[in-house]
Amino acid sequence: MPINGERIIKRICLHMKFEAAAPKFELAVGSNTKGSVSSPPPFGIEGFPWRGFMKKIVIATCVLLSLTGTTAQASGDPALGKEKSVMCGACHGQDGNSAVPTFPKLSGQAESYLMKQLKDFKAGTRKDPMMSAQAATLTDADISNLAAYFSSQTGTPDAVADANLAARGQKLFLGGDTTNEVPACAACHGPTGAGNPAAGFPALSGQHALYVTTQLQRFKSGERTNDPAQMMVNSVARMSDSEMKALAEYISGLH
Repeated sequence: MPINGERIIKRICLHMKFEAAAPKFELAVGSNTKGSVSSPPPFGIEGFPWRGFMKKIVIATCVLLSLTGTTAQASGDPALGKEKSVMCGACHGQDGNSAVPTFPKLSGQAESYLMKQLKDFKAGTRKDPMMSAQAATLTDADISNLAAYFSSQTGTPDAVADANLAARGQKLFLGGDTTNEVPACAACHGPTGAGNPAAGFPALSGQHALYVTTQLQRFKSGERTNDPAQMMVNSVARMSDSEMKALAEYISGLH
């Protein structure tokens, strides 16, 4: 029987309370002409001071992975997805690398995450005038095939426009904000922003800064609530607008 990862995470996290994580990292701002920020240093569980909520998230993820590790998941047909993706190309780019910062890049995103978002748009649990209308016409097979196609494409990161802002974002991404009890993004999305498909945490690396900022604002305002166990809603509750912009700037050049 297939394992419902989102349901497992919801049950594990149901009564969790946030505690700030306070890992300390040295900033590594790149010196190339584009002002990009270098990838963060790798770290392991033993070297990272997980506390409170962060530690519980890691435990929840490990439990989920142990349950789903041997579970076969249905996969769509990328070739059929490519044929269907013609209607998506105008906004997201034909290979999923959107050139317009208000439209998200889909290339390289986890197949399971893309499927969930399309199903949520179709069901109305995530709302957007354009996407809700587009998803309404899709069959389950269409959704599976589209997700398979875009997940198989290679993403391209943006050039960081403001290295100083990105440096602040790197601190938040890796270490969070202990004063405002904002957890580190890396705890769920990974130190390089690659995400965790088995746990339902999307890849963030290289995503448009404007799109990331918009989604963080929507989670904070309650306009978007389709995250498992309200993890994102709670994570951004104390995040300031300036912190959101800094995070988004760092994420856009992360790869």
